[in-house]
Amino acid sequence: MGAPRKGWLKTLWSAAKTVAFLGPGIILLALQYARRRDQLEALEGRAPVAEAWQGVGRPRGLEAIPGGVRVYFQEAKPGPEASPYLGHGQGPYLGHGRSPYVEAVFLGEDLLRLTWFPREAVPPYALADSKPPLWEPERLETPEGYLLKTPRLALRLEEEGLSIWDGEGRLLRREAYPERSGRAWRHRVRLAPGERVLGLGERAFPLDRRGGVFRFWNRDPGGSYGLGEDPLYLSVPLWLSLLHEGGYLAFYENPADGFADLRGEEALVGFWGGPFRYYLIPGPLEEALARYLGLTGLPPLPPRWALGFHYARWGLRRREEVEEVVEGFLRRGLPLRAVHLDIDYMRGYRVFTVDEGRFPDLGGMVRAFREKGVRTVLILDPGIKAEKGFPPYEEGLREGVFCRLPSGEVFLGPVWPGLAAFPDFTDPRARDWWGDRLRGFLELGVSGFWLDMNEPALFAAWGEPTFPKGVRHSLEGQGGDHLLAHNLYGLLMARASWEGFRTWAPLSRPFLLTRAGYAGVQRFAWAWTADVESTWEGLRTTLWALLGLSLSGVYFVGSDIGGFSGDPSPELYLRWFQMAAFTPFFRLHSARWTKRREPWRFGEEVLAGVRWAMGLREGLLPYLYTLAYEASHQGLPLLRPLFLAGGPYRDPPHGASLGEAFLLGKALLVAPVLEEGARAKEVPLPPGRWYPWQEDGALEGPGWVRLPAPLDRIPLLVRGGSLLPLLQEEGLTLHLYPGEEGAQGLLYWDEGDGAGAYRLDRFRAQRVEGGFRLLWESEGDYPWPWDGIGLKLFGGRLSRVWVEGKAYPAGEGGVRLPPFPEAFLEVAG
Repeated sequence: MGAPRKGWLKTLWSAAKTVAFLGPGIILLALQYARRRDQLEALEGRAPVAEAWQGVGRPRGLEAIPGGVRVYFQEAKPGPEASPYLGHGQGPYLGHGRSPYVEAVFLGEDLLRLTWFPREAVPPYALADSKPPLWEPERLETPEGYLLKTPRLALRLEEEGLSIWDGEGRLLRREAYPERSGRAWRHRVRLAPGERVLGLGERAFPLDRRGGVFRFWNRDPGGSYGLGEDPLYLSVPLWLSLLHEGGYLAFYENPADGFADLRGEEALVGFWGGPFRYYLIPGPLEEALARYLGLTGLPPLPPRWALGFHYARWGLRRREEVEEVVEGFLRRGLPLRAVHLDIDYMRGYRVFTVDEGRFPDLGGMVRAFREKGVRTVLILDPGIKAEKGFPPYEEGLREGVFCRLPSGEVFLGPVWPGLAAFPDFTDPRARDWWGDRLRGFLELGVSGFWLDMNEPALFAAWGEPTFPKGVRHSLEGQGGDHLLAHNLYGLLMARASWEGFRTWAPLSRPFLLTRAGYAGVQRFAWAWTADVESTWEGLRTTLWALLGLSLSGVYFVGSDIGGFSGDPSPELYLRWFQMAAFTPFFRLHSARWTKRREPWRFGEEVLAGVRWAMGLREGLLPYLYTLAYEASHQGLPLLRPLFLAGGPYRDPPHGASLGEAFLLGKALLVAPVLEEGARAKEVPLPPGRWYPWQEDGALEGPGWVRLPAPLDRIPLLVRGGSLLPLLQEEGLTLHLYPGEEGAQGLLYWDEGDGAGAYRLDRFRAQRVEGGFRLLWESEGDYPWPWDGIGLKLFGGRLSRVWVEGKAYPAGEGGVRLPPFPEAFLEVAG
């Protein structure tokens, strides 16, 4: 769902629907709020830049500090610990007042942190551990500059700026010393020829961000967006640089309003407030992402049901409508795992309420669904209706948990129920208060929460659809304004919900879905791409946004199948469904004014294609669950661009987009169909052997291949060397796709929820004369949950399998075996 767009020309479409569904009163509130916001910001005298940009000058002195060095600039005064620097001899250094200096500290051999002072401190909400260990670098003075060096990384401080090198001596990054203007900092980073810049959170832009200008500011674009809309809901000030050889990750730990201008040979990155602090990690990029997640937090292992298919629709206004949809999926044998209730279940859109007239006995419905294997997820918005006598509002006033204006009065803004107050999630008391409000729903059996409107978004007739920048926030007691706290709002709403879930449902794994967030949000919630338009361009834009989020550390992501805001054609709907089946979050959802989207409403051909996609998704559940385990323990991404496939492959030839295909884990290459009418697709192959899905013939990369793409299928390849665990009617089956050395695979399994016993099974197939030697090693106390194990070979004909001297003949569908530590696979011919 979304709030109306900014600007009258862009809001007519959304405004008309708002009037139709909510009445003209909300439009009046949007007008009044926009005027009030502008008045408040005018009174505060807010401008993006208070004074001209001024450089910090050249370095004048330095001193060693634990893990690194402190370097002083300009307006220097003598000091006892000054040392020779860059040929200037025994020089002065700067004090700790307003004069600028930088601290360069190594937090590991592969992690460098640079912090410029003076700085406007913000609590380290993005970090999982605010005090990572230090690494003492080697300190050298060279003719080119002062050098700090570890086995993986080197920093050289020069006359005009910094240069950073990897352990192989390859230049990764060269940047000028920064400039200041009031609260703001910015700096220039030289971009190498052919360098790709990736990440930056959710963007409606090709995967390579070069050539674009991006704002770090979470924003609801207003009911619908397409290619080029910026900013969107979830900004992460993280970029990955893909160089001809090597690469690096840069993360700016600053939640304030900021920007990245990547249009020229130099990138310009800056923030209008907050600390100017950033971290650098050398490649390989997959390892750099894992290292970044070690810094900002690994995603928790989700409940297994969350990896199934979810259904939602804004506009199901009665319990009977929801029950009818659930029954429609189950009666047709379509595996539905969760149903999401949008704001329709609330009483007058008031959060923490249920309209008992339209949704009587919500708990009974939730329990009945769970008995059928379907979980219930409820939407929650942060706005608390400012209504005398409304318990959450009255309690929030008494507890003092709402955001306030500089005058001290509670800030009110218009959202779905009308004027509302908003919890200040930067205050621990507000987070506790919010978490306690979840108790009643959890006791009803609700399994998860969908956090919406948390950019935070308001209804405004023009201008920024959010709080005035002067709204005050606690920031853990230190105080600060909304310019600092805005991008933190979604992250900390997710944190408050996570902590409340853990308190009131300690035996369950929390499932949270958030629209907005910031670095570190992966510790608490999944994300989706929200209100994208229902067009073929919207489908392509969604794929770019999903991969960009994954490259920004937000691994559990998905989209609204078919787009949110319009009516997809049957072909677009099915192609979107096929792509979504291979994304971590798999959900159908749409706006209230769109036509109904259940698969059976598009005809038998589309229904058959949807059935194939949903069935394949269910079959891949062991593989997906294992990927979720690897993400939660090792920081490995589920969705990966092809350049993470390994080997010398960097980019498809002929200038093809990096975002045309993707990897799901290491084993599967997915090439979604993104063009209307296409029945084949040119697919770039990374190095190695690749098998078309369920086929014996293998393709060799790197290169290109043209694969068929009939309407009911999309191109899907399996990497040679994979042992892929799949669920079939008879139980778990290993699909063996041999590579040159054989194959290997991993399977994680447990009860599917909670923190009980687990098992981790490793399979390794070695080529030997006449076939393969298959080894099976296990750890953990969870018992093997299936009746034996199936085995199917591709790229050869399996004749029989020997286990402990007994032969098991294989047919066309493979063979089923009892559990074994070792087996011999006899291959005919």
